[in-house]
Amino acid sequence: MPLANRPVALLLFLLFAVAFAGSSAFEPLPAYGQTSAPVAALAARASAAKCTALATAPSRDQAVACVQWVYDQSRSFQAPFQQLFTVKAYATEKTSSGTVTFEKPGKMLWRYDRPQNNRVVSDGTLMKVYEASNQQMYEQPVEKSQYPAALSFLTGTGKLADSFDFDVVPGDKLAFPGGYALVGTPKEPTPAYSKVLFYVDLGTSQVRRVMIIDGQGNRNRFDFVNPQFNVPIPPDTFRYVPPAGTTIVRP
Repeated sequence: MPLANRPVALLLFLLFAVAFAGSSAFEPLPAYGQTSAPVAALAARASAAKCTALATAPSRDQAVACVQWVYDQSRSFQAPFQQLFTVKAYATEKTSSGTVTFEKPGKMLWRYDRPQNNRVVSDGTLMKVYEASNQQMYEQPVEKSQYPAALSFLTGTGKLADSFDFDVVPGDKLAFPGGYALVGTPKEPTPAYSKVLFYVDLGTSQVRRVMIIDGQGNRNRFDFVNPQFNVPIPPDTFRYVPPAGTTIVRP
């Protein structure tokens, strides 16, 4: 199966887009689906005072501007995570957990405790997906995957508003009290995902949950526990050599 279609590869890149986030309050909301010209200017004027301790969900432009601003202030992110993958057609659920680490530019590590020893690693150039149960590792250059366009804001080459059209949903409508959700629809259609929901905490402007919805209605949900920003990351964190005997697959 091609790497870009594997669920573990999908979660890795989509989640990468959520490592840093925020919210705020500025100007009127444009019609849904339109490209919002004020977002860049709003992001430039964002600040900690405007992007934390919000009382209510901000407008779309306001939220996207602060999401971008908080990410721009962050060099690294680390947190334990819990994953819930729901297959719509069979109404089945699979749970996973582990620790995720991100560092600019373009580096990440998903270290799984359940399933034990699974890894998803990128050094910014090459993506590796190791599946312990079948002793296989999938490798693909990052620039050849379908994800970089959606994630270019992480490497400083793009912005969230360039990749997604957003809507804002108050948290009380999504069983997420004390926050809200940025619901992103990709501007460039992709079979990998039809929606990405970023659940943002009003008090801290941090993304605490991400939900990825694919074209079949399957849902991949990630909850971050006690996230830490700008923590020192050892240089070898994003280097991974699989166990001896591993089959390497290069699509």
